[in-house]
Amino acid sequence: MKIQILQSFKQQGVVLFVALIALVVMSLAAVALIRSVDTNTIIAGNMALKHNALVSSDRGVETALNWLEAQAVANPESLYSDNLAQGYYATFLPEEGSPDLDSSIVLKADATWAAAAVATGDGVVGGTETSSGNNIRFIIQRMCRDTVAPASNICLLGDPEIGNGSKKVVPGDLGGAEINTQQSPVYRITTRVAGLKNTVSYAQTYVY
Repeated sequence: MKIQILQSFKQQGVVLFVALIALVVMSLAAVALIRSVDTNTIIAGNMALKHNALVSSDRGVETALNWLEAQAVANPESLYSDNLAQGYYATFLPEEGSPDLDSSIVLKADATWAAAAVATGDGVVGGTETSSGNNIRFIIQRMCRDTVAPASNICLLGDPEIGNGSKKVVPGDLGGAEINTQQSPVYRITTRVAGLKNTVSYAQTYVY
């Protein structure tokens, strides 16, 4: 009888040891699962903030386009020189001694954007979108090598305008469209959006 009791005790000790090992393994698996879920949640949140910032960049592009259109109608020659108050540069190359705005490193520097123009419009106060909290700034660069009237040898030009705003060149006998040979220089609009959790997004748009 004594021998049977000792064997029973030994068997119960082995079961307890195996159960403890299984408990440790399950605990580690649970911790790994929790960390995985937390990481996925953080990634999804960051992607949402990034997407939201990219959507807000349209505000900056619209403000820049409105300003360019107003200048082109009122005084086209004003676009031949810089207007730093509006974040406008008549060339994409730097003047002697000035920062290289064509450099992606400088374009991402905070000092470059400190004096950049801010977006305006409904729901935007001081360049900040009230609905999202995103701060929107933009820089406009005329894709020319010199601050003079646009010409093919110094500027990147868009297609001639035809009819009511079409940008395709077609023969005049097709529909009687009037061809305007005056080409517009291309403008590059770079928008910087600073949002929540240190989210920063850049977008570039080329227009003419």
